Amino acid sequence: MRSVLKNTRLKGALLLLAAALLPLILSVAFSLFQAQKTVQRQLQANASILINQADSISDEAWNMVSRIRQLEGQPCEAIEQQLQRYGTLYAYFRSVGVTSADLITCSSAYGGEQAKLETMIRQPLPAMNKAWWSFSVAGTYGVPDRPAVLFYRRTPTGYGSYAVVEAQYLMDFMRAIYEQRGYQISMQFGDGYPISTQSGEIQAPSYLSPAPLKTQSTRYPIHVTVKSTGSEIADVWWQTFLTFLPMALILAVMLVGLLVTWLKRRMSFADDMRRAIAHGEFAVWYQPVYNIELGCCAGAEALMRWQRPNGEWVRPDVFIDAAEREGMIIPLTHHLLDLIARDAKNWTVPPGFHLGINVAAEHLQHPDFVSDIRDFAVRIAHLNATITLELTERSLIQDGEEVAKRLALLQQEGMRIAIDDFGTGHCALSYLEQFPLDYLKIDKGFVNTIESEHGETPVLEAIISLSHRLKLEVLAEGVESAMQYRWLREHGVSFIQGYLYARPMPNADLMRWMTSYGHVAPDDMSLHGSTNRAGIVINT
Repeated sequence: MRSVLKNTRLKGALLLLAAALLPLILSVAFSLFQAQKTVQRQLQANASILINQADSISDEAWNMVSRIRQLEGQPCEAIEQQLQRYGTLYAYFRSVGVTSADLITCSSAYGGEQAKLETMIRQPLPAMNKAWWSFSVAGTYGVPDRPAVLFYRRTPTGYGSYAVVEAQYLMDFMRAIYEQRGYQISMQFGDGYPISTQSGEIQAPSYLSPAPLKTQSTRYPIHVTVKSTGSEIADVWWQTFLTFLPMALILAVMLVGLLVTWLKRRMSFADDMRRAIAHGEFAVWYQPVYNIELGCCAGAEALMRWQRPNGEWVRPDVFIDAAEREGMIIPLTHHLLDLIARDAKNWTVPPGFHLGINVAAEHLQHPDFVSDIRDFAVRIAHLNATITLELTERSLIQDGEEVAKRLALLQQEGMRIAIDDFGTGHCALSYLEQFPLDYLKIDKGFVNTIESEHGETPVLEAIISLSHRLKLEVLAEGVESAMQYRWLREHGVSFIQGYLYARPMPNADLMRWMTSYGHVAPDDMSLHGSTNRAGIVINT
């Protein structure tokens, strides 16, 4: 009997110990996983920027090759000065010239001095039977200790034209990322020499750091490999773990309490949300968006909020993640649309007022998605507003062709499409061209990199430049200072959203805010004493 009692107590003690340690162990594992994912997203963002830069330089190089083709077959005396002018006036180029049967007959660097093309690049030509190709080399005849990229095109008549790009431009760009984040970077054109930020090959991943990210251009034979350091993973993991640690300790106490008192009955989050919908615990708060060009409020983003009967606020990221996980995101979205339609009955807004609504991936891929949005549009038709559907990047990953058709259909009916939190997901940049988009919302993490009005933020600047090239309007989220606002305004951002301009507010406050502050610039808010910026504070 004593042995049985002793074993029972031992099992109970072990269960209590397991209940106490499990949250800590899970917190360690989850924070490590989250840290790796965070670094992986950062690797993807930096790799995309590098590919974009390399593509831009390649465009310049092939344009130069096309110019030089017009000089083929002419004597060197007639074209030497033109080649020298090209090599001097245009950026990026170390040398340009023409060939005949792979023999350089005239160049900007050596004039009419003839030499084999493989002598210039100090290695045999690549074994490829193509009319045009690009190839990275360790050095050239004139500059043997610095990498370069050869762009070459041969005509059926045997003539050819080439441009040698100075790889230092790419190396400076790569080194800036290396100095900021410590990433090991390698870029290769064709099967040529790997241009790197460090000597030797990229090291194998450690037990902490993720595998090197390998990606390539969709337009040119350009390959990029980016690898983070184990120390970066450790730093990110530690910060993430400290964030989860208090929650893990509280959860450990709760688990021990539940185990000791044998409280096994638990209401699932799905049941809790159904009850909350039925009892009217959800509400919609609205965060205004400022149009920099027009100098006024252009619209508002609808944000779901949940306050329990005891006054406790449930964090949006908690209940939205739970809704997606437990199959409640579509009913929750239906309830969101109902609440907005109810709120909007008494609104007075200018025509074209943009009403931003977050769309979940599961709802976007549901057969009733288009009819749901159309029904909602009918219910708020009296506003003459513009519905803006805000999608996360992962919403576009599955069933992309069907999703693109649905979005194009709604876009034709006057709605607008935006990518929310751009740069934080796993979306390929090619999706920006594949899907019918109107706006790109820059995640506040990129906005936070603005440290001064004249500071350098290469990733943010590249995102804005890419958006402009794709003819997408840009909205910056999380703008909290007048300095950030001025920087974004000077760099061509059209819209801003954040605490500098307005916090999310209940429906009852929105129309009063529009009347008082709808035409006030963000950096003038403090002069007008906006109570919304300081007086309404919730757990967002």
